[in-house]
Amino acid sequence: MAAKTRRARTTPRGFYAEAMSDAERLALGDATQVDGVDQEIALLRLRLRTAIARSPEDLPLMFKGIDLLAKVIATRYGLGKTGREEIQEALLVAFTDLKAAMSGEGDDA
Repeated sequence: MAAKTRRARTTPRGFYAEAMSDAERLALGDATQVDGVDQEIALLRLRLRTAIARSPEDLPLMFKGIDLLAKVIATRYGLGKTGREEIQEALLVAFTDLKAAMSGEGDDA
């Protein structure tokens, strides 16, 4: 009979950390203070913020991130399709405003 081998269990932190920058690894500590779906929401927010900061002109990436975040939030709070669409619209407005602020648009003062 062959001996069973124990595989090392990869923790979510270890799994995600492999694809993160050093700065994101440090920020992950704060993002993972909650368990379950809330942890995933925090991680998605962090990754989306990082992606926008690196490539604010990459609108397809921003839209994919917003769509995914809206779906997870809607699932977390038991919202239907209408609720998800409302969250998605609110996130889109917030990140469009963020992109404008980062690029210096709207500085009329």
